[in-house]
Amino acid sequence: MRRKEAVEAKNVDAGAWAPGKVAELLGVSPVTLRSWSARYGIGPPAGAGRHRRYSDADVRRLQQMQRLVARGMPVREAAAAAFGGEAGAPEIPAADRARELADAAEELHSATMAGLLDETLGSLGPAAAWTDVFAPVLRGLGDRWQRGDVCFGSEWALTTQISLAYERFSVRFPAAVPGRPVLLACCPAERHSLPMEALRATLAEAGIPVAYLGQLVPAEALADLAARLDPVLVVLWSMSPPTADDLLAARVSALGRPVGTAGPGWDNLGDRGYPRVNDLESAVELAAEYAEV
Repeated sequence: MRRKEAVEAKNVDAGAWAPGKVAELLGVSPVTLRSWSARYGIGPPAGAGRHRRYSDADVRRLQQMQRLVARGMPVREAAAAAFGGEAGAPEIPAADRARELADAAEELHSATMAGLLDETLGSLGPAAAWTDVFAPVLRGLGDRWQRGDVCFGSEWALTTQISLAYERFSVRFPAAVPGRPVLLACCPAERHSLPMEALRATLAEAGIPVAYLGQLVPAEALADLAARLDPVLVVLWSMSPPTADDLLAARVSALGRPVGTAGPGWDNLGDRGYPRVNDLESAVELAAEYAEV
């Protein structure tokens, strides 16, 4: 055994865990461990510098914290529960959350992204998380694309993790809220579904009955579901003009189902007599007007 490894093993046996060893044990990055320490006061103080060491008790509590997170508890609450319910850290500015999330996406750290997303949803709620943190980071990646910076991997990884995070958030609420639902659907050719996923989670949190169809649902299937589910409102989402399906909107309307159009893809079609929304807050207000809560 080399001298460095021997010293590290001695420290672990003595209950003095080096941060790198703790991160390896927990399966997280050292950056995540430092972030937890700064935010929640977990482990040795940052001022200890290179000689920071975690005790055996610190490691056990961190493992308990991970278990609580795995069961669906937000990271902040899990840290408070695992470390004795001490006073929480100051609220994290949205800009800091966005920067941390962008860094994790750049490094393709899926576990770190998932933790940051869950914590942001738990702290801010699904609407503010989208408008103040998630959407700005995605717009930043889009701006990089416009400048010629190839960042497809980061964008794909982040989009996937945001979708999964919204799914985890949404399942906390009853699967079948009584009442006729608001039906959320992407136009058949539309692949950008995250705004509808954010809207679905926001409505679920508000107790508004909601059904979400996902992306790339054929027009025939969408019209059939609009007829059979008897929604109080059908919201059709389009991100860009090529995907806005005016014929589908007219078909759903002819079934006697109120239609709302959402997203910038509808902007060039003019007034078709349907309510128009182009941001999450307006979409929530529109759904609440029609919902039988």
